[in-house]
Amino acid sequence: MDHLVEQGLGIGHGVDQLAKSGSPITVAAVARQAAVSRTSSTSTPTPGASAPHSPDDDPPIVIGLGGLAESPEATRYLLLNVGLRRSEKGRRPARILGMTTDQALAPLRSTYSLPVVFGAGAAIGVLGGMIGLGGAEFRLPLLISLFGFAALSAVILNKAMSLVVVLTALPARLTAVSASEVAGHWPVAVNLLAGSLLGAWAGASWAVRMRSTTLYKVLAALMVLMAAALLITHISTLGTLDLSLWAQVPLGVVAGFGIGVVAAIMGVAGGELLIPTIVLLFGQDIKTAGSLSLLVSLPTMLVAFARYSRDGSFAVLGANRRFALVMVAGSIAGAILGGLLLDVFPDMVLIPALAVILLVSAVKLARHA
Repeated sequence: MDHLVEQGLGIGHGVDQLAKSGSPITVAAVARQAAVSRTSSTSTPTPGASAPHSPDDDPPIVIGLGGLAESPEATRYLLLNVGLRRSEKGRRPARILGMTTDQALAPLRSTYSLPVVFGAGAAIGVLGGMIGLGGAEFRLPLLISLFGFAALSAVILNKAMSLVVVLTALPARLTAVSASEVAGHWPVAVNLLAGSLLGAWAGASWAVRMRSTTLYKVLAALMVLMAAALLITHISTLGTLDLSLWAQVPLGVVAGFGIGVVAAIMGVAGGELLIPTIVLLFGQDIKTAGSLSLLVSLPTMLVAFARYSRDGSFAVLGANRRFALVMVAGSIAGAILGGLLLDVFPDMVLIPALAVILLVSAVKLARHA
């Protein structure tokens, strides 16, 4: 930690100098200015009293994370030190672009042991496997409440893990429904993708711009939506709206957009929403709808993932690569076990229990805000 403290020396003065000169304040520029400040700190200060200083006299400081250092922990320490040093001097604190206060205070890297991470992933996989899903809806609140990740960091991690789980599940799904049969329904996938790709980009853009407290509340509301979708899909009998082509196509685009937004903000594949949509709008059976949902989910997730990669919070993925891989391995193993338990518990018992889990998670997320 000593080398981090040493890097932090003079950083507050460095930011002040950059602000006065009007130069862009990036990590690299702050580091250079800090070095200049340290070398000049031994010089004799010019005597004279300064006028009283008001925090409102300072220009707002915005720090970009585009030049993130090799060590994310070191970069975070430097940036937090900027805000602390300026606050101690009675100056306006720095605002870190791409990292909210909640994210800055949350741990960048999980400190839990790998067996615990694997076990949590396996539990999530079992829950998802018993209802034929990946379990990302259950993983997200666990990343926040158990492992202590901030909302946006948890969403990005959840998105990355969901992407791997979907890629793993795709070959198995294609064995259940032949590729030729799925290909015969390509207009359905294209119709939904026309909206979901735009929705994924928009949803991810909104997520990175939200205040942390707002994002927690949005996630809580979406958890309630997922609980309702779970009950509707697995307990009630889905019919078909029997729409004309002229009504079906625009409704498919609108539905795809909404699903893309929800999937991007939650970091999920969106199968819980896609499957009933495909059944209701396009009249497909549940099995075919499940396969088509994966074909829509994959490119939709890639678009959201690409948008998140442009934000500074994406660094959480690099810092937790091993964590994510171990949890994914646990999720895949759990999903296989969950599939074996598919008919052990009746839907009238299992589905309401899982819906209650989602609702309890929603309450916790709302309180977290």
